[in-house]
Amino acid sequence: MTTSPRTVMRIYFHLQDAELYERLLTVLEGITPRVQTHPADWSADADLTGALRYWDRDPEGLAAVIRLRVLALYGIQTSAGVGPSRMIAAMAAAVTPPGAATIVGNTPFEVAAFLRPRRASALPGVGPATARTLSRYGINTVGDIADTPLATLQRILGIAAGRQAFDRAHGTDDRPVIPAAAPRTITRTRRFDRDELDPDQHHRSVIGLAEQLGSQLRDTHAVCQALTLTVTYADRTSTRRTRTLAEPTAHTPTLADTGHELLTGLGLQRARVQAISLRTERLQPAEHAPRQLTLDPRNDQARSLEAALDRARTRFGTGIAGSAAAYRTR
Repeated sequence: MTTSPRTVMRIYFHLQDAELYERLLTVLEGITPRVQTHPADWSADADLTGALRYWDRDPEGLAAVIRLRVLALYGIQTSAGVGPSRMIAAMAAAVTPPGAATIVGNTPFEVAAFLRPRRASALPGVGPATARTLSRYGINTVGDIADTPLATLQRILGIAAGRQAFDRAHGTDDRPVIPAAAPRTITRTRRFDRDELDPDQHHRSVIGLAEQLGSQLRDTHAVCQALTLTVTYADRTSTRRTRTLAEPTAHTPTLADTGHELLTGLGLQRARVQAISLRTERLQPAEHAPRQLTLDPRNDQARSLEAALDRARTRFGTGIAGSAAAYRTR
């Protein structure tokens, strides 16, 4: 018995509203029950393999139906990529402008034709630092990675990272689309009007996002146990880092410090950044969370100041007070 090749779609919704994102997911779920959400960048993966026969469409036709429904019902433009795996679909969507779709066929030739010309940094798992390391050895494209012996890649990148880069450069990605409700998180995103090169603006944005997340957590009497930073570059590729916090918290300085450390660890230098997102993860009620007592009076002073800022924000609205580092000096 032969099995049909997989068909996966990655779709980006060009929006800023979390509630609208949830409604847009129902459009996908009306086509296929196998939908995996990515709220950090307002995207989702949909396994269309079984839906193609049900709707009697080819991949390009079904992708067009989904995009048209989203546009007709909510007026939202989308970018979509379709391919035989989650990785191919995501890479195809990343190079697709709003209002369009990129379809990659499922034959080895079609997969190779799509992958090989891409820059090495376009391959998931190859961030800017790894791409610079590979470039020193003359490995600049996905095709170069595919043509490099596995043992050589593992000497350059390490055993696990070398194997992952080698497999993905050959189009190997067996990860399934896992249907699940969106995890209990809060995400805030700063999208720049133009590609932002200034590292100071990157860091100010992270601090501003941390302030927004901290205030919303405290407003809802919740704390988070982890923080995820996602940086999206001008070419629509992205880098994501997650850190588990020492203790559950809604304390803005802790969130800001963690976000700052995650951003600094990326070593972006003068990267062309399109958007930065911070996401709090594994939320729980604040009253159930333990708090580590300290003897440092500065910690108590910071929390008292934070409470005063929350009261000012409640009375006068957002943007009245906050960290000076989050704002550009006039």
